[in-house]
Amino acid sequence: METGIRPEPGGARGLDAPDRGPLILITGGARSGKSRYAEKLARQSGKDVIYVATAAAGDAEMQERISRHRARRPASWQTWEEPHSPGPRLAAADRPERLFLVDCLTLLVSNHLLRALQRALPPGDPLEDLPAALAGPASEAVYGEMEALAALLRNLRATVLVVTNEVGQGVVPERPLGRAFRDLAGRVNQAFAAAADQVYVMFCGLPLQLKGKP
Repeated sequence: METGIRPEPGGARGLDAPDRGPLILITGGARSGKSRYAEKLARQSGKDVIYVATAAAGDAEMQERISRHRARRPASWQTWEEPHSPGPRLAAADRPERLFLVDCLTLLVSNHLLRALQRALPPGDPLEDLPAALAGPASEAVYGEMEALAALLRNLRATVLVVTNEVGQGVVPERPLGRAFRDLAGRVNQAFAAAADQVYVMFCGLPLQLKGKP
């Protein structure tokens, strides 16, 4: 079954591949229904769905959340765990009959930022005491990687759904690490929204289309 979604001309970076599929971004706050809506679109597409999970089960709470998400997905869907570098694997497996559901972009950004900062900090220094001078270069490096990922996903032949979070609508984080992550996540969301053919924001389980043709 066709989704009715068509790619928009004019990418955010460079020329588009002539046979590329649509890139769709779904954003919203916590428990707004982002993942469920993305899964609904994936089911309706009739395509071969590959769920690209960016979460790492670092504790029992995250493991329980991962298990809930996995239990509601159809058994026919493949699941790939890619907490750091999904781009190369998706490019290698790109097919017009496939749909990649990346859930979620925010965790991918977090994973990249933490890894970049851990490399920059002196051994033994906790991330909670991050000097502000280190946050800027690390954030810029991660932003460049995410911009490149957005361009890659836009030019795949497969349909690509990307789930992300709005993290800047609450209180200002107390620590430099939290503020660096909030600012970076917002910038990355803007880059993906610019590259996407369609953008939806979720409120109370209901989608509001911000970009693209219905």
